[in-house]
Amino acid sequence: MKRSDGYIIEYYAIGKQVKVTAIDPETGREASIIGAPAAGKDKLAALAIRKLTYVQQKDKGE
Repeated sequence: MKRSDGYIIEYYAIGKQVKVTAIDPETGREASIIGAPAAGKDKLAALAIRKLTYVQQKDKGE
């Protein structure tokens, strides 16, 4: 578990893939992606945060 830009980031190895979950600690809302480990933790975390941001905006109706 790691904090990135105020979000909690979790990494889980699933076979040859990695599941990355970004969690907003204020709301508890989370979003996950699955990607190749070769992409690197920073890129995978950025994608998970981007998805979380999208989900939060969608929840607000934007």
